[in-house]
Amino acid sequence: QVQLVESGGGLAQPGGSLRLSCAASGLTSDYWAIAWFRQAPGKEREGISTISVTNGKTVYADSVQGRFTISKDNVANTVFLQMNSLKSDDTAVYYCAAGPIPYWDFVSPELLLGSDRYDYWGQGTQVTVAS
Repeated sequence: QVQLVESGGGLAQPGGSLRLSCAASGLTSDYWAIAWFRQAPGKEREGISTISVTNGKTVYADSVQGRFTISKDNVANTVFLQMNSLKSDDTAVYYCAAGPIPYWDFVSPELLLGSDRYDYWGQGTQVTVAS
């Protein structure tokens, strides 16, 4: 059974940094991707970044490109989201999600950040950016 547990959320000041972690267990396929999504109050869920567990390739949404970095530690089965230059607009509940994507190179970035691609979800962690 796949389980995802997020940690690392909290309060940060504008311009500050936070690092989220997603500890994964039960991933038995070689083609998993793990993504980060976020949902702010009154807004739709947004896919912000994803990484292929197989080859390490990454995709970012325009809203976080250049500020956030996704990475993985295959030994620890953990995916990280380093968030720098935080803005108030980054305030949201952040979720990690996992899904099998065997043909990564043939899937558009937009689809790779679509929630339909991911079958398993963590419980979410709150990130609040405020002074």
